[in-house]
Amino acid sequence: MRKMYALGTGTMALAAVVATGLAAHADKGAPAPAPAAHSKTAALPAGYQIVALPNANVPNFQRRVLFCPAGKRVLGGGAEARGNDAILVGSFPTDDGRGWIALGRQNGYSTVGISVYAICAS
Repeated sequence: MRKMYALGTGTMALAAVVATGLAAHADKGAPAPAPAAHSKTAALPAGYQIVALPNANVPNFQRRVLFCPAGKRVLGGGAEARGNDAILVGSFPTDDGRGWIALGRQNGYSTVGISVYAICAS
């Protein structure tokens, strides 16, 4: 009997805490401040440019490397593997930060289509 009483008290205490929390959330006080508006014309880094290395079939696991124009560094990039069962194996910046590397493979084939993209800036 004692265990049932302890369980009942614990359950009642939990119900009281939940009810208090729900009441606090139901408060219709002042509305939260609106999030800051984002400008669609946000300033881009100097010399911002997206460059692409169009799709080409290359042997599985062969790296395709795309470099930024002279005087620019890579801010980010990406790649796409194309073909039946194509898998993008890697997509990462060059060691010197001037370009982007991508490689992939295609199950059942000796080649894969790879496209590479880089976001560059001065």
